[in-house]
Amino acid sequence: MKILLIHQNFPGQFLHLGPELVRRGHDVLALTDFRNTRQSSIRTLRYKHDPQKVNPSATRLGRNFTTMTDRGVAVARACLQLRDREGYRPDVIFGHSGWGETLFLKEVWPEAKLIVYAEYYYRGAGADVGFDREFQAYGFDQVMIAQARAAHLGQALTHADAGLTPTHWQASTYPDPLRKMLTVIHDGVNPDIMIPNRNASVTLPNGSVLHAGDEVLTFVNRNLEPYRGYHIFMRALPRILRERPNAQVIIVGGEEVSYGAPPKDAKSWKEKILAEVQDRIDPSRVHFLGKVPYQTFVSIMQVSRAHAYLTYPFVLSWSMIEAMSAGCLVIGSRTAPVEEALCHGETGLLVDFFDVAGWETTLIDALANPEKYAPLRQAARDHVLKTYDIKLCLPRTVEFVESFGPQGG
Repeated sequence: MKILLIHQNFPGQFLHLGPELVRRGHDVLALTDFRNTRQSSIRTLRYKHDPQKVNPSATRLGRNFTTMTDRGVAVARACLQLRDREGYRPDVIFGHSGWGETLFLKEVWPEAKLIVYAEYYYRGAGADVGFDREFQAYGFDQVMIAQARAAHLGQALTHADAGLTPTHWQASTYPDPLRKMLTVIHDGVNPDIMIPNRNASVTLPNGSVLHAGDEVLTFVNRNLEPYRGYHIFMRALPRILRERPNAQVIIVGGEEVSYGAPPKDAKSWKEKILAEVQDRIDPSRVHFLGKVPYQTFVSIMQVSRAHAYLTYPFVLSWSMIEAMSAGCLVIGSRTAPVEEALCHGETGLLVDFFDVAGWETTLIDALANPEKYAPLRQAARDHVLKTYDIKLCLPRTVEFVESFGPQGG
């Protein structure tokens, strides 16, 4: 089949899917934003899109829809040129619906089957909006704004033939009529790379080296922000460091904003929350590594004695599943996305998101008693092998995509 993959940050969620489709004999082409510098073995074309600033007073609740449809138009025009100049006609298109890229593709290739990666559907209540009142204003206006943000997501799925989403909780965010169009298949993680390693080590910026078996507490996210519980974790650190004098803390994450809004009174969330606690923590024991290469992340997970993962009711990070695969003791927030993947007392531990004292007590105990929790670490890896192993997930995804081709359909 001819398969077109579309993602503004390609390869993104198609990192393993694209090469596997090629290996199975399909003609795979990718289309991405011209600013994307990520490399792939897949032949990749780039569309030009210069986002125009949207006037909030003119667009009001439609400003998000305006932004997404503008990108959708840019992608559709690039595809129109691909069709008319090169005669390209895909059998299947698989694109991420989050940024509007798939909105108008049926107008270009009405005969092609269109699958969207349906990652999340914004809600006015019951998910991330209004979850953390400390940093989120919440009232009827915020409910309407959140509902308006879902407009392009609903349109994208309605105009598609089917959608794929990685977790059952993420599927549950979609309204019932749209949820029926979704198939749940996780992207998968590679347990042959994310594997326990008693010989692992991590060299810190100050030159000291931490080894597997050392008393290491880890916290990892793409960016350090409230959506991923950075504020809760940092507020728990003073007592943890006080009661565990040999503990070392590794914090991975950038200072940008992936989700939500930036702080109004600081350069970054990292800076704002750190300012709250910096006079009560020993900076020589708290190591901010920023964003790290993947192999460094692997090593960090392998030396971790206790790994804290928090999230609002929102998209689940790959990193939590990867931490479980590496045999980490994961202490997760008791929020729906985490509870789907981690069972308290069996494959990890759960703490209420806002319970700072609970986080303190649980993390202190995890650091103090590694042998007590060794069975949970093994059970976590076993669960990943049975549920999230890419060797299981990838064939399912390939079969799903192939089912929409001329032979499968």
